[in-house]
Amino acid sequence: MTESNARLSIRRATFRPGRFPHASAGMLIWLTIVWVLLWGDVTTGNIVAGFLLALLLTTITPLPTATFDGRFRPIALARLVFVFLFDVLKASVQIASYALRKKHPRGAVIRVQTRAHSDVFLTTTAGLTSLVPGSVIVDAHSASGTLYIHVFDIDLAGGLEAAHEAVLKQEERILRAFASQDQLIDAGFVPGWRMGERLPVPYAPAAGDQS
Repeated sequence: MTESNARLSIRRATFRPGRFPHASAGMLIWLTIVWVLLWGDVTTGNIVAGFLLALLLTTITPLPTATFDGRFRPIALARLVFVFLFDVLKASVQIASYALRKKHPRGAVIRVQTRAHSDVFLTTTAGLTSLVPGSVIVDAHSASGTLYIHVFDIDLAGGLEAAHEAVLKQEERILRAFASQDQLIDAGFVPGWRMGERLPVPYAPAAGDQS
């Protein structure tokens, strides 16, 4: 990293905006949505409390600015939202059925090596994975892009390989919706919104480790 780039990175990381509110409208809305999802109850009180809490937190501890060099693909975004909602509904029904039958789950912790080299996509993948019932992020390593995920029942998930692949497909849907061409290529994907199109070896990195 050159000296000028280092100074720019430090300035971005330590920048504190003087305006109020410090966060953008999009960030405040996103934090409010996360709060409501955590409570699991969409009420006026939860929405107002979430917004006020987001406003308070971003005022006391403003987030550093971050650049986002991505693209918006409507078809890929629609697919991301549809599949996510379907996965939430499906997992909810499966776990409810499990509880009613009083079965004992066979849980496991899997390690997934993600393919994008961005904290934004790593965080988004971890967040959406955790919001699907039956999957909880145990740990995340930003430097290596590794996620450790607890699976409620490995048989319900279709086995270790299927649970591992589900996380990688979640990441790909996110990348297809928002990543730039360079970011998709860096992750080993053919640019565009179509799923499953990988660059040929040696351009494509490994699909990830499983344990």
